[in-house]
Amino acid sequence: MPNNTSPPPVPPVTGPGSPQDVPPAPGEMGLDPATLPQPIRDELLAPDPVAIDTSADELKDGLNRCPKCGATDIRQKPGTDLLICLYCRNEWHGQRVEEEFGFGEGLDELSGTVIASGAQDIAADAQSLMTFKCSGCGAEVTVNTDNAMTARCHWCRHVFGVNEQIANGAVPDAVLPFHIKKADAIARIRQFAGKRKLFALKAFKEEFTPENVVGVYLPYMIVDGKASVDVAGQGEIQTAQYTRSVGKSKTTYYDADVYQVERHVDFTVDDLPLESSDARGNLDTQVNTNNIINAILPFDTKNAVKWNASYLSGYTSEKRDRDVAHLIPRMEDQLLSVARAQVQASVGRYDRGVRWEQERLDVHGTRWVAMYLPVWLYAHHQPGSHGGLLHYIAVNGRTGETMGSVPIQQWKLLTAALTVGTFLEGIALWILANT
Repeated sequence: MPNNTSPPPVPPVTGPGSPQDVPPAPGEMGLDPATLPQPIRDELLAPDPVAIDTSADELKDGLNRCPKCGATDIRQKPGTDLLICLYCRNEWHGQRVEEEFGFGEGLDELSGTVIASGAQDIAADAQSLMTFKCSGCGAEVTVNTDNAMTARCHWCRHVFGVNEQIANGAVPDAVLPFHIKKADAIARIRQFAGKRKLFALKAFKEEFTPENVVGVYLPYMIVDGKASVDVAGQGEIQTAQYTRSVGKSKTTYYDADVYQVERHVDFTVDDLPLESSDARGNLDTQVNTNNIINAILPFDTKNAVKWNASYLSGYTSEKRDRDVAHLIPRMEDQLLSVARAQVQASVGRYDRGVRWEQERLDVHGTRWVAMYLPVWLYAHHQPGSHGGLLHYIAVNGRTGETMGSVPIQQWKLLTAALTVGTFLEGIALWILANT
């Protein structure tokens, strides 16, 4: 006899990994992004960043071989962008990233956020140690990327370089090689400090050893951008000027017509440099003089070459520890500064100036490239409260532009200022007495 009784319903499965334990997507919860406040709405709706692959596949085994003889002992030829084989003396030029990846093109077409592969976010669990298996002898070679990017096999003398774009911030997309040689940098630092030694602290003069200058590659993000800015404020045109006396005091008054001023500007920026090291980005003048590094800009970033660890032989480097998201506020400040400069020529008729009260920035598209820039650095620590102050003298490794900070004796400077002031006052009195 057939059984027409339906089987009992199967209870829902609720265990780890079952559909019931997977949180529903925002759309499935009935959450409409259009109802969210800014900037959460824009962040949710923004497309994922697009990555440009700049990795050097041919160098992932850690060996940069001479294209002529196959040797691995490669160095940068001093004063040039060339690489040179120390075995057969063959020379060749690295690939310029401008042409290789089209970084110099398409500024007007930028949309969204484009990030080169060497500039992608740093992984929290990324390791600093890289291990290579030597193809020459089978030994293992370890490189600590915290303080070096190349190492030599202690058995067969092959030279290994960290060229793979590991996610710890040590390997950028590009490098701008040193042109200024160490002897030249020493001479420039000696000349800079020599002009200021009269007022320098005794300890600085006694300890000044420019030969201790270090060539260091500093990490930067090089940003291309397309943006629009609207600014509004009040401008004044002077119509009259007059003076009124009250007793022995006189006061000058100005009359001016006040206008509401609005400006809109569309613009692009090409190769905007942003420090991508938290330590170098700290511009607290109470504890360091990092701001002097900005004074040796610009760098000819258009000549940067595709990343190759061989360029770092003989130099030190600092790892990047800031991601794109950390640098966006700094980039926006820089873009607003560019926009203010753009509109300045159009407000010349307001002879008493314009006070901008409202600013709106719309960033339509950006492109981010991680790059090492060359700097010669001389450091001097001045003891004091809160750990003292670290003074730097920096030399642009491409142009030789030099700027620095020298610890001074305040009383000497004050005495000199008072002496000059007294001298000028005496000249003024003499002129008045003889006219």
